[in-house]
Amino acid sequence: MNIREAKEELRRSVEIYLEKNEFGEYAVPYGKQRPVFMIGAPGIGKTAIVEQIAWELDVALVSYSMTHHTRQSALGLPFIQEKEFDGKTYSVSEYTMSEILSSVYVVMEESGKREGILFLDEINCVSETLAPAMLLFLQYKVFGNRRLPEGWVIITAGNPARYNRAVREFDLATLDRLKCFSIEEDFSVWKSYAYRNGIHGAVMNFLEINPEWFYSIRTTVDGTEYVTARGWEDLSRAMTAYEKKGFPVDGRLIGQYVTHREIAGKFGIYYDLFRKYKTVYRVEDILQGRREEEPEQRAMEAGFDERVSLLGMLLEGLNPAFARDVHQEAVLERVVRVLRQVKGQAKGAAEKDEAALLCRLLEAGRGELQAEQDRREAANSLGPGQRREYRDALGLLEQYMRECCGGEGNGTPFQRIKKAFDKSVKEHRRQTGETRRFLENAFVFLERIWGRGQELVLFMTELTANEKSMRFLELWGCDAYFRLNQELLIYDVRSRLRREIADLDMTAD
Repeated sequence: MNIREAKEELRRSVEIYLEKNEFGEYAVPYGKQRPVFMIGAPGIGKTAIVEQIAWELDVALVSYSMTHHTRQSALGLPFIQEKEFDGKTYSVSEYTMSEILSSVYVVMEESGKREGILFLDEINCVSETLAPAMLLFLQYKVFGNRRLPEGWVIITAGNPARYNRAVREFDLATLDRLKCFSIEEDFSVWKSYAYRNGIHGAVMNFLEINPEWFYSIRTTVDGTEYVTARGWEDLSRAMTAYEKKGFPVDGRLIGQYVTHREIAGKFGIYYDLFRKYKTVYRVEDILQGRREEEPEQRAMEAGFDERVSLLGMLLEGLNPAFARDVHQEAVLERVVRVLRQVKGQAKGAAEKDEAALLCRLLEAGRGELQAEQDRREAANSLGPGQRREYRDALGLLEQYMRECCGGEGNGTPFQRIKKAFDKSVKEHRRQTGETRRFLENAFVFLERIWGRGQELVLFMTELTANEKSMRFLELWGCDAYFRLNQELLIYDVRSRLRREIADLDMTAD
């Protein structure tokens, strides 16, 4: 299965294992909840999807790489304890709590969450001394003489033996107690993750043209050459940082992340072309609706690779606006939740000093939101995007507190808060309107230059693959997108019917 299917399967497993019946008992008894074992090539995104599931389901997450553990850290250290049996005292071996299990209890204590995911990476590469204990844990959820608390789902991951000499094959008794599945690399699936995480446009376009170079590991006389999904992502971040500093993005930088020399060389050539295309086409002018004869003529005559690059640059110009608008919508939703709570509490209050009352209620609401963020941080169930949402929502609430408590401006304290909030909403609407205009202009340009050909279909397909652009379209729409989506769908249906009729005619002959 690909990484998207693996994520869906993992999510289902977590939800099913945490489902309770009417008596408050787990529907799948804890002892029958099989640990999940994902096996896939390195850098494919196994760790990333586990983190995403914890963020989306808002459950706690404790993560460990098992290659870093010794038998003592995983099981605990032995000590002697005196115990009495049948009137006689004996010295008995006990163990301190496992470092892994103690981390689970710490997270539960700090976050207040009793359920979560224990993710153990590189599970099939543990040391020889730890291997028997790990097999026991996978079978019975026990480290030393202590068991993993109920409500914690075990997810593990490992690499196939061909990628790691330290791999140890599980015996049949262990495999028969695991949910096992293999994950294969797939660029078309990785794209949605890449859009969400702002992968550099040159990387996206290069892989769109050459998807076979997304993932490759080969052995040569000089050693192993490879490129992975993780490598492309890390290269993308380095390129963005280099460009901001004005540093050259050259073969020396690319080779630090893409050790496959052929692919690194071809990407270096493409990156230079990508920069040239950016200068020629001036995407900002296209999105603003400004027409220029020379670049439009070049686009009409361009080859397929250059057309794909231009489509990618249009998307690169639009994606930050999609992300900004979707982010701000989520921020304002969090703020509205607090303001509604404050308004409801203020209505029934008898306090005469409205400003002092509202300030106190706002501060309490902001404190609750901060505590909610802190709990999720402690549980490791807060993704980067959600963290920014909390940060900006808390910042707005602090601004409203100053508006309310400062005593400046016209109107009552609550009217001043409402005015400040309305200003935020007005700016948000202005930005979403601008983004819609940019998207409409992109469609106008594409129809004018290439008509309703494969370029337009590819552009709409990429919009669909991007979580942020789809969320934007759900919230604010785009007339051209919905019109063309419907018309192209009708065209596809007619084409399919014509092919089926032709097939029937051939069969009749």
